Parts: sequence; C-alpha cells; structure tokens
Amino acid sequence: MPLHRLALFLSLLTLQACASSDVPLGQASFAAYRQQTLEWLQANRTFQTADHAAELTWNAPREWRPSGVAKRGILLVHGLGDSPFSFKDVGQTLAGQGFLVRTVLLPGHGSKPADMLDVTLKQWQQVVGEQARIMESEVPAVYLGGFSTGANLVLDYAYEHPEIAGLVLFSPAFRPQNSYAWLTQYIGWFRPWLASPNDGVRPMQTPVRYLNVPTNGFAQFYRSALLAQDHLADRPYPNPVFIAITQHDSVLDTAYVLDTFNARFSHPVSRLIWYGDSPATAAKTPRVLVRTDYLPQDRIAQFSHMGLMFSPDDPLYGKDGKQRICWNGQQAEDMHKCLNGEPVWYSDWGHREPGKVFARLTFNPYFEWQTGVMMGVLGAAK
Repeated sequence: MPLHRLALFLSLLTLQACASSDVPLGQASFAAYRQQTLEWLQANRTFQTADHAAELTWNAPREWRPSGVAKRGILLVHGLGDSPFSFKDVGQTLAGQGFLVRTVLLPGHGSKPADMLDVTLKQWQQVVGEQARIMESEVPAVYLGGFSTGANLVLDYAYEHPEIAGLVLFSPAFRPQNSYAWLTQYIGWFRPWLASPNDGVRPMQTPVRYLNVPTNGFAQFYRSALLAQDHLADRPYPNPVFIAITQHDSVLDTAYVLDTFNARFSHPVSRLIWYGDSPATAAKTPRVLVRTDYLPQDRIAQFSHMGLMFSPDDPLYGKDGKQRICWNGQQAEDMHKCLNGEPVWYSDWGHREPGKVFARLTFNPYFEWQTGVMMGVLGAAK
C-alpha cells in the first residue's frame, strides 16, 4: 500500500476509534453526566429533523422525579440501537408511583450508527455501574430495568450486586434467536456492516433510534447475552423480577426466557407476561400471565420486540403516532405504500401475509394492564 494511502487509512481508523471512546463517562453525579452527554450529542449527532432540541431530549439521559421524597429509585437501560426515549412512558408511570427514575445512554448510541463501530461491552457496563452507584447513594432502595440488550446489562450488574432490590425486564435478550449471532464477534474487521449503510433503501436512523447497526454492535450484544447466560446457569436470581415478552419476537429466543423465568427467577411475587399463544402446560405456571397478541380489530397480526413499553397514546409511537416504522423486512413497494400513509397492519420485524402491508408495532394495547402487573411486583417487593 502506498505511504499516502496508508496514512489516510490510519487517520480514518483514528477518527473511527475516537467516535465512541470520547463519550463522557466517570461523572460524580447524574446531573453532570446528563449535561456532558447533552453537549456531546450536540457536537456529534446526525439530526433527523429541524427540531434539534426535541431530538436531544429524546436521546439524552433523562430523570423523572416523584412528587414527594423518593424512597425507591430505578435506573433504566435501553437496547441495541435504541435510546432513552424507549422508557418515556414507563419512566413517567414509575415516577407517578413514587420512584426516582433515570435513564442512561449507552456509548455508541444517540448520535449516529457509525459511532458504534468500536464501542465495547465494557463501556456499556461502565455507564450502568456508575449511574447505579450514584443512585444507590441517593435513595434507600434501587431497582434496575432494561430493554433487550439493556436487560442483559442490568441482570449482569444485579447478579454482582445483591443490594439491587429487583429487576424490570422488557424483551430480555438473554439468548438471540439467530444461531449465527456468535459470528459477529469475528467478522467485524472485514465486514463492518451486515447491511450496507449506502444501499439507498435502508434508512440509517430516526429521531429516536438507529435502523442500521454496525457488526460490532451486534457482537457486543452477543457478548452481553453470554454474560446473562453464565449468570443464570450459575445460580437462581432471588429478588423480585417483572418480565414482559412476546412469543413472536424476531430477536430473542422467547422459549428460553420463559423456561429461565420458571427455573431461575424464584421469588414468589415475580411475574412474566407472555403475549401470544398459550404456552405448553408445563411452562404456564401461576406466575406466568398470558394475553393474545393477535388483535385483528386493531390490525395487529402479532406483537413486536420493541413495542411492549409504549402506550397507545404515545405521540410518537402510539396508535396515531408520528413515527411509523415502515422498514419492516418487506418489499420496497410495500414499504413505500406504508411511507405514503396507506392503511397498514402491525407486526414484528419480517412478518408477511399476502395482500397486507406491515409496519412495526410500536405500542402495547395492554400497556395499562401491564403497568398494573409491574407495579404489583414492585409493590410487593417493598
């Protein structure tokens, strides 16, 4: 390779390595963490709309405080490619029930997908640990909550820190459905993107999440899943746990989650909500609550990995929300019909039926009922 090309290549590697490694970490307070992260986002984010202030609010770490003195707190951790916006509806609900609620932004997220090219699982663990310890210094009892990859991260911390009072887990990605996910640990150096970022079809991101993630992001997710599996194989988790999953999840092995809940999450007040067909008799214990995820009156064919945490009234992701996710693994023609506002059905990623156009289901018709079950677990855990 000519020297000038080698120099250019090395400089690009250096710029790439700085993308996520300069995400602000190590603060002594949540306020400092939030402020420094906002400044970093302002400098690094690829904004998707003209409303930069709204996008910063959605993607930055956030806090909801209860009306009185908080005696309990919960730290919420989003999933791969997502943002703190994931917990907007859940966070407000928990604050209304007396919790100090905070979210984190995992390094590599919130700015642009390329910033995840060199991110590490250790960085994700660092921000969870730092903010959990800060919250522990401020309230007597701390819970952790996580969505997908975030569920793996909070489970890891909770196993290592028995003082954590309990867990709230949405679509926990303890084991990926794709049996080839392990390969992502080894191919990133020669295939940095599984789906090309320049294909002209797949959008890269929305105002609140990524739609394309580098191979390295999937590799770190897979490593977080291995951590979760190791902990769960080692011993049961004794504290109260709330889990919500959908049978037709395109990301995770839901049967493994269900079996793991029955076998390893042993506290009597723990509950798992299963959206889908009734599971096998052996798996449907009294602590497992079942609701169908086929609601044709609402044009819902099945629930999605990402939709469990949002109210139908959410202004972005609800029934009449402004953010319709039309990139759903379907043909380009159907995607354009969806983008043009034609009537759609809702499903998880990749679901198809003849004659129907599908968008991703981004809300939970059972949100209020689910909240009641969640608060039952947390209330009993006082």
